[in-house]
Amino acid sequence: MATIDLNCDLGEGFGAWEMGNDAAMIELATSVNVACGFHAGDPDIMRHTVELAKARGVSVGAHPGYRDLHGFGRRPMPGLTSSEIENLIAYQIGALQAIATAAGYKVTHVKAHGAISNVACEDDVTARAIANGIKAVDPNLIFVVLANSKLVQAGEAANLPMVHEVFADRAYGDDGLLVSRKKPGAVLHDASEIADRVVRMVQDGAVVSVTGKVIKMRTDTVCIHGDTPGAVEIGRKVREALRDAGITVAPFKTKI
Repeated sequence: MATIDLNCDLGEGFGAWEMGNDAAMIELATSVNVACGFHAGDPDIMRHTVELAKARGVSVGAHPGYRDLHGFGRRPMPGLTSSEIENLIAYQIGALQAIATAAGYKVTHVKAHGAISNVACEDDVTARAIANGIKAVDPNLIFVVLANSKLVQAGEAANLPMVHEVFADRAYGDDGLLVSRKKPGAVLHDASEIADRVVRMVQDGAVVSVTGKVIKMRTDTVCIHGDTPGAVEIGRKVREALRDAGITVAPFKTKI
């Protein structure tokens, strides 16, 4: 029987501003990636999100991004050195580790956010810097990587445990990478269509690009963005479709 993890990016509000419905999404996810204060989040939101995850028994990971609150971490920041990227990643992981420890919980994985992840999918230097930043903090942290990207090679080179991720609500290009959010149709919204798509992804170990090309991908975890409009309904439909297809939804293992 197939098993899949459902992950969600949460804790992405800031101060009085909320982003998404974290309480509802955490009921549907089996792992969550918590913003660490650079692209979104703050210490109080981080603590609250970790406590929600702890109460639900959901795995908690760091979701480090560029230091870009205004742009939600979705704007590239060229010119950073490898050392600066490593420190940027390590700093954010450490922040969440401290918050999680205070809440009596543990950080198990790391998934890069937004623009820094998109850049790293195609740029060896950025990908290696992210992987090295994780390894420097804790080589046992699981590296969540976009399947078929430069992040996979960087994780292998750093000898990090990895899980390969596909996206429920994002379109893929023929190169196997995510279509830019600047392009029409990059973000998917029809909950029923997304649910059917996820079942096929898990069963076939592949995604279908915008032109219909079938691209084989290792599929350990499926991401549903918590800030996507209708995310809760999408999550519910996905879980129902997976259940109906006989696919077990469970957290990824700590050693893969």
